[in-house]
Amino acid sequence: MTKPPDGPDFSLADIAREGLIERPGAEPAAHDGTGRVDLAFTVAGRAEDGAELPPTQRDVRVPPGVTVFDAASWNGIAIDSTCGGHGTCHKCKVRVTSSVELPVTRHDARTFTPGQLAEGWRLGCLVQATRDLAVEVPPLTTRPKAATVGIGRQVILRPAVQKRYVELEEPTLADQRTDLARLGDAIDDLELTADVHALRRLGTVLRQSDFKVTAVVVDEDLVDIEPGDTTATRYAIAFDLGTTTVVGTLLDVGTGTPVAVASTLNRQQPFGGDVITRISATMMDDQALDRLRDAAGATLAELATRVCREAGVDPAHVYEVAVAGNATMTSLVLGLDPEPLGVAPFVMPVAQPPTVLAADIGLALHPRARAFFFPALGAYVGGDIVAGMLATGMDRDKRVRLFIDVGTNCEIVLSDGDRIVSTAAPAGPAFEGGAIRCGMRAADGAIEVIKVDPQAPADEPAVTLGVIGDVEPKGLCGSGLVDAVSELVRVGLLDDTGRLVPDEAAKEIAPALADRLARVGEERVFVLHRPTPEAEPAECVYLSQRDVRELQFAKAAISTGWSLLLQELGLEHRDVQQVLLAGSFGSYLSPASAVRIGLVPKLPVLRIVAAGNVAGEGAKMALLSVRERAGASALLEEVTYVELSDRPDFNDAFVEQLAFGQS
Repeated sequence: MTKPPDGPDFSLADIAREGLIERPGAEPAAHDGTGRVDLAFTVAGRAEDGAELPPTQRDVRVPPGVTVFDAASWNGIAIDSTCGGHGTCHKCKVRVTSSVELPVTRHDARTFTPGQLAEGWRLGCLVQATRDLAVEVPPLTTRPKAATVGIGRQVILRPAVQKRYVELEEPTLADQRTDLARLGDAIDDLELTADVHALRRLGTVLRQSDFKVTAVVVDEDLVDIEPGDTTATRYAIAFDLGTTTVVGTLLDVGTGTPVAVASTLNRQQPFGGDVITRISATMMDDQALDRLRDAAGATLAELATRVCREAGVDPAHVYEVAVAGNATMTSLVLGLDPEPLGVAPFVMPVAQPPTVLAADIGLALHPRARAFFFPALGAYVGGDIVAGMLATGMDRDKRVRLFIDVGTNCEIVLSDGDRIVSTAAPAGPAFEGGAIRCGMRAADGAIEVIKVDPQAPADEPAVTLGVIGDVEPKGLCGSGLVDAVSELVRVGLLDDTGRLVPDEAAKEIAPALADRLARVGEERVFVLHRPTPEAEPAECVYLSQRDVRELQFAKAAISTGWSLLLQELGLEHRDVQQVLLAGSFGSYLSPASAVRIGLVPKLPVLRIVAAGNVAGEGAKMALLSVRERAGASALLEEVTYVELSDRPDFNDAFVEQLAFGQS
């Protein structure tokens, strides 16, 4: 491409967005920034049940110098990523099929084998499109393994959504009451209010239905008037709006029964796998906030459609939704600027978000359906944790209980029966497979359970793997990572400091496992699965020394958090009577492994309970009982938030917790 005379001064900053920044190890090709390049994407398809679908073709035109990842993201083509295209998560794998010479960055070399590099495999965020390219995109896992139910409490059924069937006397010259007054007199236990939208339908529906109608009321607001008796059809949807996974549950609020549930990957993933990268995206691009809001709304809308279709329910009969999400997710779905959440002093826009119309967050339900959002305790202890506390009764139980929601940002709550304190710990992406050499989300092919037997007979495997979907192992998810490290600590191949022991020591400690210690480049690894007996270590699924360090830092952050909360209440580790592990990761985490590496206090495993999707359970409770909804708001006054970064003893406590097996 030749530069035209007197061409414009060009800077990549002119077209920069959240992912278009200088990447480590990637030297941009020289170009003048004019014109466009054509990218032909071949996107592998996958059905909701995991079956492969025929690939789709997408041709896009972008400015030269844009990365393949950004070009795809701009045009709605999903490529896996947890870092937002910054070159650190090694997940945005694509295959460039054009006959062009592509540079190999150090990140590419650490991600792919020499054979894969020769076939054109690269990290999409490191390939700059300086010429026309053809690119193959693997299918994105949109339905990761997720906890859809969790621990909850029985509630007295008193939903905000009510339906009242009435048969009214028709107006006469002697009875000229207004239509609204006539309806209100028939429902005399409520003080009905109506906006103009309800009033527009009121008179017409009354007369078309011979004054035999059903009033649809949310709290005391008349949201609709329906002909005939429709009291048997009233529904609501509870959403757990997670950073990675979103779960939606359709409820029959008349009976309190869940009738359908579905989960999917949050469509905000291309902007990064954690809240910090998504906040950064909004700071680097003025349009990113709108795109993140639209992505969140599209995710919720997809789930709403799926659960209504599965249950055979008309979406127009869904009158309310409840959303439990962290402070960043709540801000993004509402279109509120999240930047103050990401920089000190970490200020929320509002503790109790307003109730809005469901249509305002992209949901095509009843036109006047309401969306209730859970309040947040702090910038990093949000509405999902308040919902989890509501579901588990943290404010009602007199036992000493520790609530841990393990994730990229780990939220921790401790109650001694009288006082409740909470905090957040920056655990990083390790538990979701991020920054792990062979890491992946909890989807088909992910190793989730590992058992090591150094005394196994020669005809039996020394390493037994549990793989999601019972298919060939492709990588390691969070629970598998914890199991792997825990098992190697148990058999002595990892010392307390997290170092893989020397080869000579391994042969003495566990001869049956010593041959699994190898090197990939200069890094020592423990091979978990060989696709073939002759496979090189780099072609295997393995645990690397760096992976161990990533987990070590993550677990130290979490254990430091709950240790300091125990100090706040003057308690010892042994005083804890129950540990609740919340969220999808907590549901599949082995309690024994968590204890062994020091992720939770050293307690009998029966005291450690997988609480499941308690955020979703809390959202259900808020829809089924207005008293429970008020209880969620009351928690704002009962819980004290402790800011770890403000404590002078945090660093010393963190260092003390780095060793495995601390309690």
